[in-house]
Amino acid sequence: MPTGVICNVLAVVLGGVLGTAGGRKLSEEFKQKLNLIFGVCAMGIGVSSIVLMQNMPAVILALILGTILGIVTRLGARIENGGRKLAGLIPGQGQTDNALLVTTIVLFCASGTGIYGTIVSGMSGDHSILIAKSILDLFTAMIFACSLGMVTSLVAIPQAVIFLLLFFCARLIFPLTTPAMINDFKACGGLIMLATGLRIAKIRDFPIADMIPAMILVWPISYAWSAWIVPML
Repeated sequence: MPTGVICNVLAVVLGGVLGTAGGRKLSEEFKQKLNLIFGVCAMGIGVSSIVLMQNMPAVILALILGTILGIVTRLGARIENGGRKLAGLIPGQGQTDNALLVTTIVLFCASGTGIYGTIVSGMSGDHSILIAKSILDLFTAMIFACSLGMVTSLVAIPQAVIFLLLFFCARLIFPLTTPAMINDFKACGGLIMLATGLRIAKIRDFPIADMIPAMILVWPISYAWSAWIVPML
């Protein structure tokens, strides 16, 4: 049973509802300061994952090639268009902050912690990673919903699809990995989370949606680096 996935999805839905209901009562200064705090939290999660890195050149190469692939395929623009369609499902939600919506979609649907936690949950039945992520996502969704409204809750739809697919495919994915590949994957996700935190805090507008393919490329690149390159050094 995908208990962790269900908890995470419900946390985003509930956070979106609560944030939409109470967002109008909060001042802009209050929202901005909390956004800074959540940016720091995202950066902290990213740093905690980056330190697990075992093959730095492989992770860096995956991040560069993955971002190039994302830019060439216009992945960021496609996700933004999808976000606009989600916003269009809510009456009166025409003035959506697309940059913040893209950040929200990536943070909830494609973070290293979420994807790794889902794979572990599907393979071993350990839901602790996703439950911990759910707590953070609940409050994060509340803050984002203050600006985005009910569309924040709708982000739970693609999140549920992605996480459930990973959960049920975990038995095929996990046995093909090595500890080094797992750590490099988490480190790559950590770098994206760090960029996400900087974007949430509005310090730098990183193309985080275009960086997502790196989380796929890091698996084969990490394996190839460990199996073929390291022995030659």
